[in-house]
Amino acid sequence: MTLTEAQQHEKYYDDIFEALKKEPYANYLGMELVELKAGFAKVTLSPTSHMLNTHGTVHGGIIFSLADYAFAAASNSYGKTAVGVTNTIHYMNAGLAEHPLTAVAEEVKKTRRLAWYRIHVWSSDELCATMEAMVYRKNDNFIQ
Repeated sequence: MTLTEAQQHEKYYDDIFEALKKEPYANYLGMELVELKAGFAKVTLSPTSHMLNTHGTVHGGIIFSLADYAFAAASNSYGKTAVGVTNTIHYMNAGLAEHPLTAVAEEVKKTRRLAWYRIHVWSSDELCATMEAMVYRKNDNFIQ
């Protein structure tokens, strides 16, 4: 019997979550995967002084990295390998040094080969960036 992607997400949830939580770059920056559902991820980060720009706010590269990690987790949440194809980010407000950042990625549409995501990054209660992103969905599963 072949599992649907939703069934695969449920059956292998713990393995998928653990694999995505071990993302080396995200761990290096101190990001934490706090919630994972099929096509959805929530990631947090408490900025440190070396993540700030000249103006004392969170560097855009850090905000981008957080959004990208949430995107990667959401798009790989089924256990099927998904790789980024394109993304566009819009910075709307500064990320404040003393406020934790939260990125939430949500699936907009998924086909057999492509999937689209919308990601919002918050600095406390203030929306500081949005990202739209697309992945190519490979045939292989990274969890069996």
